[in-house]
Amino acid sequence: MAELGRLLPDITVSPPGAVCERYIEILASTECLTLTARRARRREPSGLSHDPIVWSAARGANVIDADGNRYVDLTSGFGAAAVGHGHPKVVEAIKLQAGKLLHALGDVHPSETKVQLLERMAQLAPFEHARVILGLNGSDAIEAALKTAALATRRPGVLAFDGGYHGLSYGALATCGYKESFRSCFAQQLGRHVVLAPYPHRTTSDRNSCTNRAIQAVESCWDRARLPIGAVLVEPIQGRGGVVQPPEGFLAELDRLCKEREALFVVDEIYTGLGRCGSWWRCEDEGVEPDLICAGKALGGGLPISACIGKAEVMAAWGGPGQEALHTATFFGHPVCCAAALATLDVIDKEKLCQRAEKLGDKLLSLLRESCGSSPSVVEVRGAGMLIGIELKNQAHAVAIVRRLLEKGYLTLPAGVNNDVISITPPLTIAPELIEGFVEALDEALFDVASL
Repeated sequence: MAELGRLLPDITVSPPGAVCERYIEILASTECLTLTARRARRREPSGLSHDPIVWSAARGANVIDADGNRYVDLTSGFGAAAVGHGHPKVVEAIKLQAGKLLHALGDVHPSETKVQLLERMAQLAPFEHARVILGLNGSDAIEAALKTAALATRRPGVLAFDGGYHGLSYGALATCGYKESFRSCFAQQLGRHVVLAPYPHRTTSDRNSCTNRAIQAVESCWDRARLPIGAVLVEPIQGRGGVVQPPEGFLAELDRLCKEREALFVVDEIYTGLGRCGSWWRCEDEGVEPDLICAGKALGGGLPISACIGKAEVMAAWGGPGQEALHTATFFGHPVCCAAALATLDVIDKEKLCQRAEKLGDKLLSLLRESCGSSPSVVEVRGAGMLIGIELKNQAHAVAIVRRLLEKGYLTLPAGVNNDVISITPPLTIAPELIEGFVEALDEALFDVASL
């Protein structure tokens, strides 16, 4: 008999059940209204209730809600549980470290696990002689990269992309092209140093002409920038932006342009890296070598940690050991999080999860394209490895299908600037039979909402 983590859904109470509802009532009276209002807005396009379930436990690819329903998690907790929820090796490392040392003195007197993780991340870098800055989340890694670029180039401008998502803290938010609404309320408090260029979509048309047009658009935006550009920030595949893939050769041409104009090439691999797309780093598949690379999400196996990894000559801009610590925080390099990260990297390596993501991802893409090909609701199925997007013809269909799938026991998320893409990012350890069950449930959900 299969164990928890590899089980198909078991929905005994229509979600959310009574216990979840009680928790939701507490949310409604205590949680910031921006999140409660978001759920209310989702009712509008689909006409369906979108109250959440409340998680009680998770293991592998399974999540248990407060009413005892069992789900298959195809979000892996926003990608954080890439090695599966509660992987035994990660949990063991956390327990061991928690029993030895919960907290150290950061960059003054670091822990053993911090030093070990820095060494490991430097070894994993897609270039030699790497230096690393640790943080707690993706935004931290992005902001460390932007600060590094400003120091190294002495040029404050940043070129980022429409649809790009890099986090919502102020430094990262200024570069966020995901939605104008995210920035507009805070526009007067954001730096004016960022210019956004169009992010090209891969098409079936001539690759070279598509890439050339995209680079010309980048050059045009670059030339119009208010301040000299010192960094170009890009996702090799836009994750939250809707699993958007650029045309082949685009990243290589962008890298060439950065070198030609003496700006740093910063690649955001927070979602795409560490096995998600079938390799340690997606940028390596595209044949590019960034100056700075940002990692996060999967790195901690469920605990908060991130890394900005840079070439030694670029990181030298921070100065020598005698310089003031210009970028630090109390919990950067937290011993327990570092221990979890080391265990996670071991799991990805020893269980060959990069290769598994590539193989299972190809299978899932094939199954989805075959299943969804005749559906009038589906525009496109795309992705790489276990980062897959199903684009629907409108937001109403996407949101309704996400809800239908929840009712069938499968957790998915809407993505894309218009919330018209279903994002599929399961744990890289997911059992093949759970993937097959999901495809069958999706086929039923597409039929259910076809009349919307």
